[in-house]
Amino acid sequence: MSQNMKLLLGLAAFVLLLVGAVAAYNALSDRVPEPEWTQTQTQPQIDAVWNGTDFTVTDEEGKDVKLSDLGGKPVVLNFWASWCPPCRDEMPEFDKAYKELGGEVQFMMVSLTGSNGETVATASKFVADQGYGFPVYFDTKGQAAIAYGIRNIPATYFIDGNGKVVSSQVGSLSETALRRGIAGLR
Repeated sequence: MSQNMKLLLGLAAFVLLLVGAVAAYNALSDRVPEPEWTQTQTQPQIDAVWNGTDFTVTDEEGKDVKLSDLGGKPVVLNFWASWCPPCRDEMPEFDKAYKELGGEVQFMMVSLTGSNGETVATASKFVADQGYGFPVYFDTKGQAAIAYGIRNIPATYFIDGNGKVVSSQVGSLSETALRRGIAGLR
């Protein structure tokens, strides 16, 4: 058998294998439902925030604040940094929601200070320059990031008034996704 014939047969076998793989994928993918964004996929489910997985951050005045201090009302917990473009992109949506719902829902916007040069000063300056009104907290000791296993930002958790994580998303939220997450808390 010539070299060209062997190459042609090998190529034909590869194409058949590829076509079979695509057919199998299409046949099997219909049986597996797509996960919804509201289900925690990449982060561990944290069922007892107030009773177990608590953390302490500092507020803009340097006072310690625990996540459990916000108990009783739903909480939108967002991890971000001023150097993170997707974080910056979603901030206007959070500010708009905070201005509309700040009385009904707690917003805990946690800056990951200490990562990639993020400091309390750089985060505070970013928020002030943009004119955002939501409360900002600083994870100066990394407790919050460790408690929630944060590896990528932005990351947002929607926590009900009993401290249970109802949903979460890693990555920038659109206004629609943010509103859907908040609606899931009611």
